[in-house]
Amino acid sequence: MQRYSNFIVLSLIAFFISIPTYAQLDLLDSEFMLEDLRKLSHDAAEGRKSGTKGAEAARRFIIKQMSDMRAKSLVKDYRHDFTFVNKGDTIEAFNIISYIKGKSDKAFLITAHYDHLGVINGEVYNGADDNASGVAAMLAMIEFFKANTPEHTMVFAALDGEEMGLQGAKAFLKDERIPQEAIVLNINMDMIGINDKNELYVAGTHHNPSLKPFLEELSFEPLQLKFGHDTPDLGSDDWTLQSDHGVFHKAGMPFLYFGVEDHQHYHKPTDDFENINQMFFVRSAHAILECILSLDANLN
Repeated sequence: MQRYSNFIVLSLIAFFISIPTYAQLDLLDSEFMLEDLRKLSHDAAEGRKSGTKGAEAARRFIIKQMSDMRAKSLVKDYRHDFTFVNKGDTIEAFNIISYIKGKSDKAFLITAHYDHLGVINGEVYNGADDNASGVAAMLAMIEFFKANTPEHTMVFAALDGEEMGLQGAKAFLKDERIPQEAIVLNINMDMIGINDKNELYVAGTHHNPSLKPFLEELSFEPLQLKFGHDTPDLGSDDWTLQSDHGVFHKAGMPFLYFGVEDHQHYHKPTDDFENINQMFFVRSAHAILECILSLDANLN
C-alpha cells in the first residue's frame, strides 16, 4: 500500500534519487524510512520551529502517515493541542499521538520530537538528525507493530516544543486524554542518524538497571550499542535530562534514551539529509526496534 502523501508544496524532484536497499535489515521498510527522513528535513518544512507554518507542514505529514497505516488515535486527527510561553510569546503547539493495541493494556511510550530551530538569519536549520531521524524511525515502527501485534500496547508520540524546553513532554504528562497509568516505559529517540564510528548510545540503565540485561544479550555488529551518558558525575555529558525522556524520568517513569554524541552538524544549518549516515541510521533504527522487542517480550 502506498502510504505517503505530498508534503505541502514540497518539490518531488529530490525524492526521485535512488535510495539504497538494505536487504539484510528487513524488519523495517528502510527505503520508506529514509524517504520520510528526507521529506521531514526538506527546506519546505522551514526547520519545523514550534508555532510556525513549517511545523504545521511536518504535522500534516506525520498525521497522514499515521492515518495511512491505520494507527489508532485517542483524539480526532491525532492532534493533542497545548500552549506554552517562550520568550514572552504564547505558542500554539501540538503533540501527534497514535497507538497500536497490544495483547496487554500496559503500554510502552515511544517518543521522538519533530520540532527543530526553524530559520535563523535567513538560513534553514533542517534538523535531519535532530530529530527527523527519530520521527522517521518511529513511523517505520508503527508500520511494523501494525503488522506484528506486540505484547504491550505501543503508544507513539511525535512531540512538539522540545527545543523550547521539553514542552511537548511536559504537556503529555498533563494531558488527561492519555491513560498515563498504563505506561510502564518510555523509549525516546533523539538524533540517531549521524555517527562515523558506528556508535549508538542508550542512556538510562544507570537509573533503571533491571532493563540492562535484556539489551546486553543483543548484538548489532558492526553497529555498537554503548551504555552510558546517564550518571551525575559526567556533568554536561549526563544525558538524563537533556531530551524529552528527562521529563518522564522526573515523573518516575522508567526510560531508555537512544542517541548519538554531538557531531559537527548539531544545531547547525548543515544538519541536512545529505549528511545523514544512511547505513548507520538504518542500522540504528533496527537496533532500537530489536531492543524494544526484547523488552516487550520480557517485561510484565
